[in-house]
Amino acid sequence: MHQPQWGKACVFALVIIVLSVSAWEIWLRNHHNPLSYDDGKELWADKRAMVYEPQDKATVFIGSSRNKYDLDLTIWTKLTGDHPIQLAMEGSNPLPVLDDLAKDQKFKGKLIIDVTEGLFFSLAPGNKGGPQERIEYYHKRTPAQKFSFLVNRELESRLVFLDKESYSLNAMLDKLHVPNRKGVFQMPIFPREFGIVTFDRQNYMTPEFVADSNEHKKVTAIWEFFRSLNTDPPLSGPPLDSLMKTIQDDVKKIQDRGGKVLFVRTPSSGPFWMGEQMGFPRAKYWDRLLALTGCPGIHFADYPAVASFVCPEWSHLKPADAVTWTINLVDILQKEKGWVFPGKTVAQ
Repeated sequence: MHQPQWGKACVFALVIIVLSVSAWEIWLRNHHNPLSYDDGKELWADKRAMVYEPQDKATVFIGSSRNKYDLDLTIWTKLTGDHPIQLAMEGSNPLPVLDDLAKDQKFKGKLIIDVTEGLFFSLAPGNKGGPQERIEYYHKRTPAQKFSFLVNRELESRLVFLDKESYSLNAMLDKLHVPNRKGVFQMPIFPREFGIVTFDRQNYMTPEFVADSNEHKKVTAIWEFFRSLNTDPPLSGPPLDSLMKTIQDDVKKIQDRGGKVLFVRTPSSGPFWMGEQMGFPRAKYWDRLLALTGCPGIHFADYPAVASFVCPEWSHLKPADAVTWTINLVDILQKEKGWVFPGKTVAQ
């Protein structure tokens, strides 16, 4: 009786898989698709574990997506000799992360908090879900999960097609743009070129995105869509008072341990900046935040060198402007805020 030759079948299947994956990877690279890391809870937890570095060796950054786009980590390190630890998250309220760090008795470092008013001064549960999920994962992750992350890191650093947000089956199906209809709704999808992610969790726009006004319009249309969903007025009255008190208490916990906290208002432009000024008057929100916490702050509008940036899609800096912003941020921290870094500032 003829016996099935499972061995040959398995080898044949393996060869087909390897050839298919290789062809897919080669096609992606030939079309100039850069490596981009999966910026999920695993990568965030890897950075969260670094916050215990000495205060004179590292700075922790929390906030929303502007901190991830606008801070050039390579330039920061070159100018300061300081390790930037990026914990900001897109579309998220950073206050759960602030609270987590405040409760962590071992954290005594430097902390820079990005203030994007619509997310920062908000009680919306949806803005806190991502941070809360990542915080919980960090505190509960197992040795097996840590090992799996190290393996994935090595693979992701070599293979473009492992970008889950762009090339997984679900991501590819989402790009089919099935029209919305009763019972079927698809959230808008950002162009991949808008948000490439490095292993250090810095986001950046590709040159192709920066040069393409049609791609800018796709993103501004998404901002308009999200704005249409939010019909609640800006936080005010007792709820704002309570939120401010919570921030004040968390900041004080860090300061009482010897930590340093500074708030930064990163640039925006166009309709975004106009709407933020109307909805969140500076005296009621930014100025009050600094007064209550006693923290120093850096507001982009106060500095001519960075006050007139034009964000391609109203809300984030292109890479060249991120370099300029970072250089000026370091200069302000050193000359005005008294921050001292381990490295010597490099003349530009």
